[in-house]
Amino acid sequence: MYDLQTIHLKINGVEEEVSVKPYATLLDVLRDQMGHIEVKEGCAVGDCGACAVFLDGVPACSCLVLARQADRAEIVTAAGLGTPENLHPLQEAFMDYGGIQCGFCTPGLIISAKSLLDQNPHPTRQDVKVALSGNYCRCTGYEQVIEAVLAAAAKMDGRDG
Repeated sequence: MYDLQTIHLKINGVEEEVSVKPYATLLDVLRDQMGHIEVKEGCAVGDCGACAVFLDGVPACSCLVLARQADRAEIVTAAGLGTPENLHPLQEAFMDYGGIQCGFCTPGLIISAKSLLDQNPHPTRQDVKVALSGNYCRCTGYEQVIEAVLAAAAKMDGRDG
């Protein structure tokens, strides 16, 4: 029998307190206990990027982080980047350019793309490809996703109408 541990998380700007098992991953807690279904489990070993979140501002595979390691951390999921009334430019561009496809890998792709644009607001096509290389998508050759990221970069920089 394992004792539960209470941890404190700030998820998409909301302070949360949750009791976790010592072996629970951040992914388990976000999805199963907190209802953040936008964080996906694809591989459970950190290879696919579907579970990516920002953990204290740094992209992380939530399947590789024990929940208790995230105690007092600030977590932002792809859903936390905008609201339905005010989408983040990346969310909007993924919709406009068909980058969503089946939707399973989209949240992780958006986290990776946001990390890229935070570091490099003027990426080249090759920069985008490299930034997304840790995310697997089985639906496409990534062309719509790359176009969406480049369009979002242009919009965020004011180069788009």
